[in-house]
Amino acid sequence: MSAGNGSVDVGEVADVGRDSGGERTDGAAGMLRIGEVAKRTGLTTRTLRYWEEQGLLSPSDHRLSGERLYTPVDVARVTRIRDLQELLGFSLAEVRVVLDTDDVAVLDRVRSEFHGADVSRDRRRQLLDEAIEANDQLLQRLDDTLARIHAFRDERADKAVTLRKRRGDL
Repeated sequence: MSAGNGSVDVGEVADVGRDSGGERTDGAAGMLRIGEVAKRTGLTTRTLRYWEEQGLLSPSDHRLSGERLYTPVDVARVTRIRDLQELLGFSLAEVRVVLDTDDVAVLDRVRSEFHGADVSRDRRRQLLDEAIEANDQLLQRLDDTLARIHAFRDERADKAVTLRKRRGDL
């Protein structure tokens, strides 16, 4: 976990899918169990399961026993959901809107491919170009949203002045 901000570095995810002899179990290499994701992100397993029920999160794999397994991209999504709720105060419905935007999907896809094995240097450059463009578009949308939020706040502040003046006139 990165120091200080509670975010998870996707490079930190340990290889938990091996038995005591080092043999791979059932597709779990480089993945975390739900409890490990909860611990790293400061959430509860109940919250992660709820987000899954709501369609915000989906484990990338399951063990034969049914245990949920998460990739680094999944953990980054968990962190993004948490941050949208805690830092920006978004409801789960608002979080869904943000996560369902094409730009976020592009960034998730690019991140996953970029960290994949055997990606050439030229392909990494292409992926970074895609990520830069998608991120710039997302920033523009966020700026537009923030401008609307500020305009709404200013309207409410003006209304508060009007209401206080009316009350004072009574």
